[in-house]
Amino acid sequence: MNNLWLVIGLALLPGLGNLAGGMVAEFFRSTPRLLNLALHAASGIVIGVVAIELMPEALENLAGWWIAAAFAAGGAAYVGAETLIEKMNSSKSGSGSSSMWMIYVAVAVDLSGDGLMIGSGSAVATSLAVVLAAGQVLADFPEGYSVVANLRENDVPRKRRILVSLSFPIYCLAAALLAWFLLRSAPDAAKYVALSFVAGLLTVAAVEDMLEEAHEAAGDTRASTLAFVGGFALFALVSAGLGTILGNGSGGTGARNSEVTSDAS
Repeated sequence: MNNLWLVIGLALLPGLGNLAGGMVAEFFRSTPRLLNLALHAASGIVIGVVAIELMPEALENLAGWWIAAAFAAGGAAYVGAETLIEKMNSSKSGSGSSSMWMIYVAVAVDLSGDGLMIGSGSAVATSLAVVLAAGQVLADFPEGYSVVANLRENDVPRKRRILVSLSFPIYCLAAALLAWFLLRSAPDAAKYVALSFVAGLLTVAAVEDMLEEAHEAAGDTRASTLAFVGGFALFALVSAGLGTILGNGSGGTGARNSEVTSDAS
């Protein structure tokens, strides 16, 4: 039961980060340049999550072909969801309003991926789930900002904009609980396959959606590149710091592997 409440708490964090970004867009005016920088930083954080946390876990516990297949499946799943969203968008009249809500659906899909990642990570080790949740809070803030800023530009009423922001934590929580319930008693290999799947999903989301939206907001500059690098470096610091704290000084994968062993016993 304690683990269940921990999963619920961690799964709410990315949605709350998204909500916080939305509230900033709701009450403060910003600029396309700032949005461009924020989304580049968010992309760097997501790539950091994949490179520093998800893939090393998978590489230590799975054969390469399993990782390749799961990663490809995750990327294909995101592309499939994106294709479905685009078809829904093209079937509606009034491209301006439909594209506006397409952004909402895309963020909802991304938050569902965050939930899957946290639920899968919780099934592997608590410390891993904590680090993943912390990273996604940082990345989801600019996403929430971009959605509400877009709705505001399209004159959507404030009450509806706030309801949109409040709905985001639900997707992440539902996906996290689903993944945790399915994987908590599953073989270890299944848990690491799930992490590889989410790694593929998040990589496509960062490269295709976040960066594309950043480019649409404003043209890239050297500051955009530095924001991307800074996002990656920020997550690396968060991961190292939390790994040290949660691992009692040992940090990293070794501490988590011992946690997995103790959970299994």
